[in-house]
Amino acid sequence: MSLELVSFITQNLVTEPDKLAVVTTQNNSRNLRIEIRCAPDDTGRIIGRGGRIINSIRTLARAASDGRQRVEVQLID
Repeated sequence: MSLELVSFITQNLVTEPDKLAVVTTQNNSRNLRIEIRCAPDDTGRIIGRGGRIINSIRTLARAASDGRQRVEVQLID
């Protein structure tokens, strides 16, 4: 659920959705890492002023998880 939510939010933020990639890796059953890759021009749109947007995305992803997993969202350059 968290991956779909992060994908939906970021697709609506960026100007070049074809260069957007949202992938997930799961280290074990308790850790979920979501990585966002985008065009260089869209990085600022995802981060937001003072990091507000990326922090909001992280909060929503954690809230959408089932509570048993630790969710980490990273923007990769």
